[in-house]
Amino acid sequence: MNPLTTIKGTIITGVVLAIVIGLIPTGVDLNELSLIVWIHVLAGITWIGLLYYFNFVQVPALAAAASDQGGPGGAGISKYVAPRALLWFRWGAVVTWLSGAAYLLRIGQLDDAFMLGLGAAADNAMWIGVGAWLGTIMLLNVWVFIWPNQKKVLGLVEATAEQITQARRVAFLASRTNTVLSIPMLMSMVGYGHGGFFI
Repeated sequence: MNPLTTIKGTIITGVVLAIVIGLIPTGVDLNELSLIVWIHVLAGITWIGLLYYFNFVQVPALAAAASDQGGPGGAGISKYVAPRALLWFRWGAVVTWLSGAAYLLRIGQLDDAFMLGLGAAADNAMWIGVGAWLGTIMLLNVWVFIWPNQKKVLGLVEATAEQITQARRVAFLASRTNTVLSIPMLMSMVGYGHGGFFI
């Protein structure tokens, strides 16, 4: 059976391939920290990739579908695509945040990061701290504003037409806020590993 015919088989194949590549002797010690970073980056790509998909593709497509008189409408996206994408989106956010926190804890910089480097021994704790705070705000937006409101929009929970209209607006603005925050968050995360930006 071809593992590429299912998403589970595809993911397992990718993980196995990554492990095989990771076991190639390079003289570099791959350890628990490498695994945490790998999980963090993989989950982060899933989370932010879906955030960008929603903002750059799905929302404009649904708006176009709604204004297309006699067109197919957006029911297929709302019924089949959005719930699945939101599942991967919200759990990608959780795994990204938890693996990021695990990384900071493992290297002894969790407190320094969330204190934005104030009194920290590491000069770059402010960079990772900004990224950590922005990621935390984004995670809260996902679980407090986006997901509860999207459940109303998608009809997964009962809501009046007025509640759905309001929920659509709240979810939209929270998602756009996350898109805005993702840009400096990514800059801060990369800046941490490369000694900062704009210097």
